[in-house]
Amino acid sequence: MKNLNRLRSTGAVAITIACLLLSPSIALAWGAGGHMMTAYIAEGRLNPRASAQVKALLALPINPADVSQKSKDFVGAAHWADDLRSIPAFKPWEPLHFVDNWYSTDGTHLPPVPTPHILQALRDNVRILKTSKDQNARAQALRLIIHFVGDIHQPLHCAARVDHTHPTGDQGGNLVTINVPGTGGTHSTNLHSYWDGGIGTFPKTGPAPGYRPPPLSQIPAAAATAMKNNPPTDPALKLNDPTNFKRWANESFALAKSAVYPGITNNAQVNAAYRNRGIGVVRQRVAWGGYRLAALLNSIWP
Repeated sequence: MKNLNRLRSTGAVAITIACLLLSPSIALAWGAGGHMMTAYIAEGRLNPRASAQVKALLALPINPADVSQKSKDFVGAAHWADDLRSIPAFKPWEPLHFVDNWYSTDGTHLPPVPTPHILQALRDNVRILKTSKDQNARAQALRLIIHFVGDIHQPLHCAARVDHTHPTGDQGGNLVTINVPGTGGTHSTNLHSYWDGGIGTFPKTGPAPGYRPPPLSQIPAAAATAMKNNPPTDPALKLNDPTNFKRWANESFALAKSAVYPGITNNAQVNAAYRNRGIGVVRQRVAWGGYRLAALLNSIWP
């Protein structure tokens, strides 16, 4: 707790630590590749003032300095919040990456939605970025916003299925094993990880231990592919309402029910139709996350 108090003094999210300790751990969202794609898309849409403010804040050596100094650029900072997850002092932040919106497929009773969650984290950090006089707190808030905007666009970070097998939820697909055909044969993974990796299409994160983001050189082409059929002119984006985090979470929840879970039971084999549909979803969500992240930061620094 001593370490946590020190971290909180430098601007950690104002959430009660006792509550945070109640939630289970989950897989990384999007993997570093998806987060970097979202940030790359957003960075190209920042206005000059927002771009200058972002660069100044990301240059600050906030705690833990040895981790932060490796991601001083906007795209690298997108995976900073996941870089911290091997550090015990940051374990209580894990619930801030998601919200468990439950739904039942067999009438199993739904538990209450655990708090705190990602919607609160985004609201708190936007407030810190806008109003705090502590530059370290603002730098930390910026890094968390960049990451959490990516997280909230991943469908399985806004949904969890409840059934007789998982009466307390499947942890956003983490407890669901699937079998994925590939050129080297069929391999098993969990549903959450499959979607984190963009259905196998995003630049790949190095395996644990030693979590390693993909090289920056792989990100521009991947981001361009995501944007190709998902232009920023889509009226459903509602870029003039850049803090409606509830809408973003509701979109992800709806997609989890319509595109992620249908036809998927434990040990199910993924077919081509499911994969093709999923690729379209993950590309849209990464592109929309990038557009909305830029709109949010541009609204803070117009």
